[in-house]
Amino acid sequence: MRYTLTTQDFPQYIGRMDAELKALEERIGLLISLTERLRTENGDLRQQVATAQTENRQLREKVDAARDRLASLLERIPEDG
Repeated sequence: MRYTLTTQDFPQYIGRMDAELKALEERIGLLISLTERLRTENGDLRQQVATAQTENRQLREKVDAARDRLASLLERIPEDG
């Protein structure tokens, strides 16, 4: 026994298929938009991390310099005794 599509069911099949394709197209469009937004956000975050790392390094250098100056000053204080 051979199965074939009848002309009566074919328009319904095409209508459902078109609706499914349209829904898939919309979901893909949303996915593309989300991907583009996340790429932009990721780039911004990478820049913020790089800036924060630079600031952290500069602050660490200042703290090290202040510690060295304080140690030098403490060495110059005469001891009572």
